[in-house]
Amino acid sequence: MSTGSVLWRSAALGVAAGSRGSLGVAGPVLSSGAGRLTRWPVLCGVVGELVGDKLPSTPSRLIPPGPQARAVAAATGGVALARRAHRPLWSAAVVAASASVLGTWGGAAWRSWSARRGPDWRGALVEDAVALTLTALACRDRR
Repeated sequence: MSTGSVLWRSAALGVAAGSRGSLGVAGPVLSSGAGRLTRWPVLCGVVGELVGDKLPSTPSRLIPPGPQARAVAAATGGVALARRAHRPLWSAAVVAASASVLGTWGGAAWRSWSARRGPDWRGALVEDAVALTLTALACRDRR
């Protein structure tokens, strides 16, 4: 895999992590050869975030340390993708963390816009679908 491909994948994973923080780490873990003892807790974390995000008591992702935590998760995922492809780690981390800003602020703007037009959960499900799709595309194995 080329360095450019890793950077594009890191950007996609960063946007997904900005939307759903757990996906930054979960995507590379779940798409790797990790064993069940590693995969199950990660999968439970993703499911927990997907469910918890819809609760009215869930705080805004824009309140610190939310954006910072999402950027760190995105950078960690970018590093995992780069390490798997034997490519430079720092550039993937910076691209993923930077792209998480788009997922964080863009996702919040989408949810706000969507909530003015109907139930919040509909916008949340669309955001989930986009984030999961970006994660799958970023972490897929191209053999």
